[in-house]
Amino acid sequence: MSITSEVADPAPESAPPAPRAVPARRPSAFGALLLRLHFYAGVLVAPFLLVAAVTGLLYTVAPQLDAGLYGDQLTAASGGGPALPLADQIAAARAAHPAGTLSAVQPGSGDATTQVVFSQPELGENQHTVYIDPATGRVQGTLTTWYGSTPVTTWLDDLHRNLHLGVAGRYYSELAASWLAVIALGGVVLWWRRSRGRRLFTPELSAKRGVRRTRSWHAATGLWLTVGLLILSATGLTWSRYAGDNFTAVLDTFDAHRPELSTGIATGPAGGHHGATAGPGAAADPAAADTVWSVARQHGMTGPVELTVPEQAGSAWTVAGIDNTWPVGLDRIAVDPGTATVVARSDFADWPVLAQLSKLGVQAHMGILFGVVNQVLLAALAIGLICVIVWGYRMWWQRRPARTGRRAVAGAPPPRGAWLGLPAWAVVVGVPVVFAVGWALPLLGVPLAGFLLVDAIVGGLRARRTRTSRA
Repeated sequence: MSITSEVADPAPESAPPAPRAVPARRPSAFGALLLRLHFYAGVLVAPFLLVAAVTGLLYTVAPQLDAGLYGDQLTAASGGGPALPLADQIAAARAAHPAGTLSAVQPGSGDATTQVVFSQPELGENQHTVYIDPATGRVQGTLTTWYGSTPVTTWLDDLHRNLHLGVAGRYYSELAASWLAVIALGGVVLWWRRSRGRRLFTPELSAKRGVRRTRSWHAATGLWLTVGLLILSATGLTWSRYAGDNFTAVLDTFDAHRPELSTGIATGPAGGHHGATAGPGAAADPAAADTVWSVARQHGMTGPVELTVPEQAGSAWTVAGIDNTWPVGLDRIAVDPGTATVVARSDFADWPVLAQLSKLGVQAHMGILFGVVNQVLLAALAIGLICVIVWGYRMWWQRRPARTGRRAVAGAPPPRGAWLGLPAWAVVVGVPVVFAVGWALPLLGVPLAGFLLVDAIVGGLRARRTRTSRA
């Protein structure tokens, strides 16, 4: 006889009671508003973010592209050695490029070539840069540059900034930068509410394939990227069209711009300094470059610098540090070549804090503040943002009704108008906040106000129609 045959079946009443069904937590008015805003911002703005992420990812490799495409121009063939006087290098550049006005010189150091820059009215903001081997004076090539950037870097910068569409294209990048912070912070709050603080930074690998697993990857990855995305949003807005102008107005209000460097030279009774100056409008003597460079080195300007030639001979030359890698070397001095003296100085340490943060933020956004590490971090942010966007759209598709007779292309959006239950104090505070955001960030505030207005009107009409049909 088996043991199991002698054991009586348990009585039905001994079975554990079935767990009581817990009603689904009804989202608050704030949660409903945030969910709907995050959904629509993700669906409608994500394409702009995707373009910004892809073009930004391409820009992160600009230094490597420069080295590969323009190594013959940027790297001295002699591999270093004692440098010729700058006057001789400028003369060699002038012989190779007779047209244009000498505007700046970047002395080569190590294995880098000397860059002699000529400006021409027909080029607009562009210049012609002649690359000279400092040791031999041999011309290694000429490129059309934009503020020192090579053609490929200029092309990638223009692609990321405005898609080569000029002023009209700048709307795309400003829209993406304006909404990036809202989408990122909204996603953090929604993920916190859903997970209740548990497993915030890791996806649910145990979840079955479907919307739950996709959501966990979407949210957890976005959480890791949040700080970096907020920095990109803030720094990107500083040179945008509308928000950038407002940021400039703030700098004006607090007098927080980079200090101006005076280049005026007080002339003596004879009207000159040892015969170094000429009448107004006369071109500065390029031969003075060696004197200016020698004085600059004596005053601590030892890193990569750019010597800017004054437009008039009665003004001082400007020597500016151009080392944008941390710790940055961005000090500037004005040098009178006639007396070999420094007539003005502006050190980066003396800039207003807001101006320093703005400059460093822009350099970090461009991937040059921390060298290769900065490039890697930006590339990781771009790839992560691309993945988050793709997962977001996949999640929208996975939520679609798939039953026979109720098939749909994508999932339904969160309920409309649920946020109308906000308390009165929230509406009183929120309205002026929306208007303030609309002034500071027009491409965020104006669409946001339009969304809230349309959502309230349509939601109210549908709720009224529903009550009427029930009555």
